[in-house]
Amino acid sequence: MENQTTEQTPVQSDTKTVSDQSQPVVPKVEEQQTENTVDFKSLIPDEYKEDKALANFQDMNQFVKSYLHANKMVGLDKIPKPNKYATDEDWKEVYKKLGAPEKADQYKYKFDEGQEVDTEALKNFSSQAHKLGLLPTQAQGMVNYYNEMVGKQLADAESISTSQREKAMTELKTEWGQAYDQKLQKANTVVSSVFPKGIMSINLEDGTKLGDHSEVIKAFAALGEKMGEDDIIKSDGPVYMTPKQIEKQIGELQQTGSAYWDKNHPNHDTAVQEVQTLIQKKNNEEVV
Repeated sequence: MENQTTEQTPVQSDTKTVSDQSQPVVPKVEEQQTENTVDFKSLIPDEYKEDKALANFQDMNQFVKSYLHANKMVGLDKIPKPNKYATDEDWKEVYKKLGAPEKADQYKYKFDEGQEVDTEALKNFSSQAHKLGLLPTQAQGMVNYYNEMVGKQLADAESISTSQREKAMTELKTEWGQAYDQKLQKANTVVSSVFPKGIMSINLEDGTKLGDHSEVIKAFAALGEKMGEDDIIKSDGPVYMTPKQIEKQIGELQQTGSAYWDKNHPNHDTAVQEVQTLIQKKNNEEVV
């Protein structure tokens, strides 16, 4: 037999060589998002789908919230809202259920200690409050607001009046000087004897009183001067002159050719002394 050499061919593996990689190759898979949307109305049984009470619900969340809220209201007193055809009696029943008193005289109010109250005005207010169906707290709130408003108006008016009164006093004291008290007494005497009581307290549009103005007081004082012979306006104590009256008298004493300028005149010293005394009175100085 011939020696035959069998040539063997290398057997190739069916396995493919894969080069080393740091990250394995992962097949790409397309992800699809699936939205599970449910039409809320499709869940409603056919016999209820046309019910208007369900028309406003768009999803289950709204429906559940509404149901829970309605469940909490079970057992609570409900007050139906009157429609446009409701009568006054219908509204009266609503006010009563809300807490309005059955009668006007059942309103009770709280006032500050010592506060003066117009009972007739308060009675009229209670009647109107009852007619409008105000609750006791609302009526009290209205009374409080009114009192605060009136109180502020009175305080503002008093402040204006006080300021004007002080201004008038300053003007009169400057103009009348030492005669201030005497002239003021005459003015007051005329007012109290001739005019109605309270005339000087009449309120004017600017918030001041009639008696707060210097021109008014001067007018009454002047009237008192003209009625000087009448017993009702005679003042007690010494008679004083105003600065203008003093200046007039000084001018008369110092006129040209008078004893004041003539040292040889027997009344020269007397005239000089009188002028000096008048000057002291004009300046509100103590006469020595």
